[in-house]
Amino acid sequence: MIKSMKQMAVITLALALGLALGLAWAAPAALAAGELDKIKAAGKIRIGVYSDKPPFGYVDANGVNQGYDVYLAKRLAKDLLGDESKVEFVLVEAANRMEVLESNKVDLVLANFTVTADRAKQVDFCKPYMKVALGVVSPAKAPITDVAQLKGQTLIVNKGTTAEIYFAKNHPEVTLSKYDQNTEAFNALRDGRGVALAHDNTLVFAWINENPGFVAGIDFLGDLDSIAPAVKKGNNELLEWVNNEIVTLGQENFFHKDYEATLRPVYGDTIDPETVVIEGGVLK
Repeated sequence: MIKSMKQMAVITLALALGLALGLAWAAPAALAAGELDKIKAAGKIRIGVYSDKPPFGYVDANGVNQGYDVYLAKRLAKDLLGDESKVEFVLVEAANRMEVLESNKVDLVLANFTVTADRAKQVDFCKPYMKVALGVVSPAKAPITDVAQLKGQTLIVNKGTTAEIYFAKNHPEVTLSKYDQNTEAFNALRDGRGVALAHDNTLVFAWINENPGFVAGIDFLGDLDSIAPAVKKGNNELLEWVNNEIVTLGQENFFHKDYEATLRPVYGDTIDPETVVIEGGVLK
C-alpha cells in the first residue's frame, strides 16, 4: 500500500512538472500569437521612423512625416487596419532603433535599417526593400577619393550606423567623430569638424544634390547591403505578416512607385532606380 502511494505521488509530481513546463513553453507562443490582435485592438500600428534623414524619413516644415519609409509605413497601416492614417510615427535615431523594439515602444522600425548579422541577433529583420552601400562625402575643394587619404584624419559618422561599424573594424587608423543625429553630423561637416562624412550612399547622393560645394568622392564602399523593416525578436506573427505584405506589394511594383513619389524628386535622373529598389523582398 505504501509502495503504491509512493508510486502515485511520483506520478502526480511528474504530471505537475509536465504541466508547468507545458505552460512555460506555451506562454511566449500565446503572447506572440496575439501581436496582430493587439495592434488591431489599439487601432494603430506604432512605427519607428527618422525625423531628419530626407528623403527617407523626415518631418517637413508643416510638421508632417514624409519620405520613402513613411510612404511604406502608411501603406502597411492601410492594408493591416484599413486606413493609412492609423499609424503612430515614433521618431528614432540610428543608435536607439533596437532599443525601441526591445522596450515595446514601437511595433515596427522603418528607419533605413541595414541588415547585419550582429543586429539580427537582437531584432528580427523582415524581407528587404532597398539596396545600400557606404559613401563618403567631402568638400569639393578638398575631396576625399580614397580611404587612404583618411589616415590620421577625423571622419564624421553617426552612432550606431554601418559606417561607424565599418570604419571601427576595418580602419582603426581613422579617427571617428560620432554624432547621434544626422542633422548634427552634417552640420559638423559644414563646419569643418572633420575632413569627410561617411554614411549610406543613398543618403549621401541626396544630400550633395541639396548642398553645392560637396562631392561624393567615394560613392561605393564596403559590401552591397540591404535595408529591411525590423520587429522585436520573436514577434513571428508580425514578421510573417510584413514578409507576406512585401511580397504582395512587389506584385504591383509598389516600391518603384514609392521611389517615383519620394526619391526621384530629389535624385532626378542621376540615380538608376534599380540600384536602390528591391521588389518582392528579393535582392538581385
